[in-house]
Amino acid sequence: GLFGVPELSCPEGFQEAQDKALQESEQLVQKACSTPPGPETVMIFDQLSDSLCRVADLADFVKVAHPDFAFREAAEEACRNIGTVVEKLNTDVELCQSLRRLLVDETIMSSLDPETRRVAELFMFDFEISGIHLDEEKRKKAVDLNIRILDLCNEFLIGAHIPNKIDKHVLPEHIRYNFTAEGNYLQVAGLHADCPDDLVREAAYKIFLHSNAQQLARLEELLASRNSLAQLVGYDTFAHRALQGTMAKNPETVRQFLEKLSEQLSKRTQKDFQMMTKMKMKLNPHNSMLMPWDHPYYSGVLRAERYNIDPGLYCPFFSLGACMEGLNSLFSQLLGISLYAEQTKRGEIWSEDVRKLAVVHETEGLLGYIYCDFFQRPDKPHQDCHFTVRGGRLKENGEYQLPVVVLMLSLPKSARGTPTLLSPGMMENLFHEMGHAMHSMLGRTRYQHVTGTRCPTDFAEVPSILMEYFANDYRVVNQFARHYETGQPLPKNMVSRLCESKKVCAAADMQLQVFYAVLDQIYHGKHPLTKSTTEILKETQERVYGLPYVPNTAWQLRFSHLVGYGAKYYSYLMSRAVASMVWKQCFAQNPFDRAMGERYRREMLAHGGGKEPMLMVQGMLQKSPSVEDFVDALVSDLDHDFETFIMDS
Repeated sequence: GLFGVPELSCPEGFQEAQDKALQESEQLVQKACSTPPGPETVMIFDQLSDSLCRVADLADFVKVAHPDFAFREAAEEACRNIGTVVEKLNTDVELCQSLRRLLVDETIMSSLDPETRRVAELFMFDFEISGIHLDEEKRKKAVDLNIRILDLCNEFLIGAHIPNKIDKHVLPEHIRYNFTAEGNYLQVAGLHADCPDDLVREAAYKIFLHSNAQQLARLEELLASRNSLAQLVGYDTFAHRALQGTMAKNPETVRQFLEKLSEQLSKRTQKDFQMMTKMKMKLNPHNSMLMPWDHPYYSGVLRAERYNIDPGLYCPFFSLGACMEGLNSLFSQLLGISLYAEQTKRGEIWSEDVRKLAVVHETEGLLGYIYCDFFQRPDKPHQDCHFTVRGGRLKENGEYQLPVVVLMLSLPKSARGTPTLLSPGMMENLFHEMGHAMHSMLGRTRYQHVTGTRCPTDFAEVPSILMEYFANDYRVVNQFARHYETGQPLPKNMVSRLCESKKVCAAADMQLQVFYAVLDQIYHGKHPLTKSTTEILKETQERVYGLPYVPNTAWQLRFSHLVGYGAKYYSYLMSRAVASMVWKQCFAQNPFDRAMGERYRREMLAHGGGKEPMLMVQGMLQKSPSVEDFVDALVSDLDHDFETFIMDS
């Protein structure tokens, strides 16, 4: 069966796996309610969480990635059913009481180790979000709001990706071929950001981002419902609720971080916009005002013009085999870990090109498995991602339940006889996703509730972004980048050029991310909102980003991250700041330093989500960073490397 789960040899098996999990969970609920408060309480809660997550996590992956529709449908159904059970358990008063008895007993609490205490508090936090501490009527309201929010999230996501249609006669004839025709209509399914024709990008921007009343109503109801739920369970705003337990801790810190970053970027961003405007004047003298649809295109043109970094020049040096060798060698030097290809059994994988890797430590032995689902296929989502299929935990019999993850990329299939070749961007993505996988393998916690990447959102991206720094370091790349035909190493100046090219217009790119993050904070801040979401967009765009708002557009209706990252869009910037500090302080001197690798494992990876994130960062950097330190780290990454500059000029 899939992932070696015997029931999952056919789609119907999901029903069986789910029934088994629900049966097990019922017994554990009874056990939890009848066990006197103590460390065992937390163990039982974690077992309960594990029995449900083992099915739900696996189903979460299968429902998006399995080529067989019947499997996807069965997995979707299992996700829904287990979700409903989890909602029910989160409002089970008797179950909550058994945990509360433990939390109020100071003698027992003080005798628990910090990880067990944190896990107990995290479980309690899940209860409180469901309004368990409220009276019957308010609790029912909380449950209804939770269900409504789930539905709105799904509807909003669908709406965010639906193409817009327009009568084809509205567009000049010479650009119509860029869009899909449907009778008398043209379908606009995206922003066409890389199209060299300014008019095509302008049309796509105005049509794809045209406001839609239904989607607007969904967003407004979603934001209002999130706010009502947060206030019902005792928070000022949804952002206050979402940020509990994160590195940032509260919206005030996030606001400070974004404001200071914006201040530090503003001069550089202006310079970037001036460069883009010059380039636009050169290529399109009639219409040289810089607009939002120009930013991604002209920054790309500037990059290419200045550094000649045609991906085609790089691909031959980055065969998939060479990149995997490079990762293997890096992990073995830093952490004493090797990746071994393992034979799969019948029915274990969902596509014949999936590879299974065993992750083995030189003295500790097998740590877990990574399934690599790397190639494009019809119906497979295009985003690169990391899925936890099974979390690690210490089992009752003293054995360790090994973690299992999937890394999903969409690499092009290679022609017969040639290896799969990666562009520099794909190579960096592979390193990024591998960073998540290593976090999952090395976050060997006692409890699966906090295993691996099950940690606060603003810390979760640190290990993956740190891997991007390794992927951009010549000493690392030089270990594996070889031309697949001649065996020649990738020349140093090509790596330097690539790294420097990423800094072209990087301030403007970061400013755009700051704008999205600020918008997200305002939407999830104090309600009722002072203006409509579109007016807030216009005002924030002009204040924080600097390129003019385009009338009748509503970009926020395509902002799908509002669903998964509500009030947490800043996370990516904050994770990057921490990764940058860790790189500069710990690895920039020597990216293969084993002692640093061990410290990184011990202080940052080993705890999963079982330790407060700021304490992990402190342990690694041996100081407590301030908001200013975060901002400085991000801004100093934008400075050009003098040596390369001299070599190139």
